[in-house]
Amino acid sequence: MALKTLAPAKAADLDKELMSSGGFSLDQLMELAGLSVAEAAYRVHPPSKGKSVLVACGPGNNGGDGLVAARHLHHFGYKPTIYYPVPSKPELFVGLQKQLKSLSITFTEDFHSSMKSTDFIIDAIFGFSFKPPVREPFPSVVEALAETSKPVLSVDSPSCWDVEGGPPKEGELGAKFMPPYLISLTAPKPSIRFYKGTHFVGGRFLSEDMAQKYDLTVPDYQGVDQIVEAPVDAPGGEKL
Repeated sequence: MALKTLAPAKAADLDKELMSSGGFSLDQLMELAGLSVAEAAYRVHPPSKGKSVLVACGPGNNGGDGLVAARHLHHFGYKPTIYYPVPSKPELFVGLQKQLKSLSITFTEDFHSSMKSTDFIIDAIFGFSFKPPVREPFPSVVEALAETSKPVLSVDSPSCWDVEGGPPKEGELGAKFMPPYLISLTAPKPSIRFYKGTHFVGGRFLSEDMAQKYDLTVPDYQGVDQIVEAPVDAPGGEKL
């Protein structure tokens, strides 16, 4: 199956249309996206491999996806820890934090210490709207993600990558960051052409009509699956 990429501007337009004529609310889309992230984590790192999961969340919607994923992972039998140093103030994000705290899920201010004791890491720091440079307090986190031997699943794009241009240049922060797992939400982003690892597509909410309008292909989801594995093997990044 050929999966076309979705540029950042088009991705933003698609989200707006999904929340207008598509009839979705932001929390619905975030819930479905976070569920996809949790399912991808379960697929590559089931609890039998280690239940401790460190979820690094940024201040935007990508971070919200991570918060939702952490809740699902808790119910899947994991023990998530949340690193959320710049919490968002809108009611939706406050509610997500309350949900996690009601489950006694730990929030940490020390990513590096938490990383030493975790079995798996979810990188939900920056999404498709990210533009370099990486700002505090995240540079040291990105550096740690690039250097760790722990398995990492990045959400939508490896944090610090330019969503169209790909990884930073040699010598720049995060130049060597190549997480073993990546889940693209709705559709792969252009930087996927630089990615080498196991790649999933998730976010099972796109209608055939909406996909046709944005020149996308709806992945062949099976049964109740919220994700589908999509090999990265196309030159130029236009299709997978």
